[in-house]
Amino acid sequence: MDIPPASTPVVCDMTTAPDTARQRLEEYRLLFARHLLGRERTGRGVRFRLRAEPGVAAWVRDLAAREKACCAFFAFEVTVEGEGEGEQVIWDCAVSGNDAARAVLEEFYLLPVASSEEVEKRLASMGLDLTADPADPAASAGLH
Repeated sequence: MDIPPASTPVVCDMTTAPDTARQRLEEYRLLFARHLLGRERTGRGVRFRLRAEPGVAAWVRDLAAREKACCAFFAFEVTVEGEGEGEQVIWDCAVSGNDAARAVLEEFYLLPVASSEEVEKRLASMGLDLTADPADPAASAGLH
């Protein structure tokens, strides 16, 4: 996994995203509610383990690509491990050693157990620069 340099700005820019921040948060809720098997902190970041049901790997790859497009300070790697009933989609997420990036990574780790309001409040308290379409009030709130 190629981790961005520490000098990469910690900015989430959804101005060209096909979805809004609230839609993205809802998508995470749906993905984790249906498919999350576990999550863990790793030496480089965090790892989500998901059921490898039909379409899940493609969904996670698409979500990771959209996330990377708005948050250049993240690095993602999606793999499939195991066989048959034991097959899992592994989603590794990492950031540089930058303190602000590590704080956002921690919020990412908490997504399966935190409410949207909690995430929004904590990110705002960090002063994370959220950029979105100013014509869409829903796009300017939330995780990205």
